Amino acid sequence: MSERVVPEGSRRRRRPTKQGAVLSERLIVDTALRLVALHGAEALSVRRLGAALGADPSALYRYFRNTDALLLALADELVGRAQEGWTATGDWREDLRSMGLRIHACYLAHPQAAVLAAYRTTGRPHETRTVERILGILRTAGFPDRLAVRVYHAFVDQALAFAAQDAAALALPAAAREADEQVWHAVYGRLSPDTHPHIAATFPLLAADMSGSGYPFALELTLAAAAALHPEAVDTAARP
Repeated sequence: MSERVVPEGSRRRRRPTKQGAVLSERLIVDTALRLVALHGAEALSVRRLGAALGADPSALYRYFRNTDALLLALADELVGRAQEGWTATGDWREDLRSMGLRIHACYLAHPQAAVLAAYRTTGRPHETRTVERILGILRTAGFPDRLAVRVYHAFVDQALAFAAQDAAALALPAAAREADEQVWHAVYGRLSPDTHPHIAATFPLLAADMSGSGYPFALELTLAAAAALHPEAVDTAARP
């Protein structure tokens, strides 16, 4: 898409597309996510989206002024999907733990989109609601504002960094992914104790651990560090 701003009042299209659906921002985002899963970044073009939607490509400008605006909407949609069904328990560690694991799982469910969007700041409703929610968890638990912000920053960046890395691995062609996994046994499993004594000593544990994501344990380390930095933090669920 090229840069083209359409007046707010002209954005709605009430006439159904060739598939019989009424064009909307939600329909465009859902379709874009599906196409990105199949074709990667190449899917974010008015030609592909228009064909998939059965709509004139120019109609998409009523909703998104360019492909970057659409990409930000995709990023915000992933944030929103990660929060669907989440409820607070009042235990700040459990609430952050469940939120972080949801973010990670949601991005891995959409690896191609995650590779494109995990590092973007959208400023859109799902993202701002999530930022508010995380800061609320920390401040309600008694974290001073400066520390709450720093813990928030570390927590979010860690979740997104692991999500992007693990999603990138999932987005690899199957042959490349399998080849990477075999390196642990084909190379590391054959290293001599004389030259690599620590790898040789820990190899069975190392190979088993590296077969999965390091995020769950890294998340526990972050939560433990946050608790150590502010041992006075309280769980609202435990309050009388």
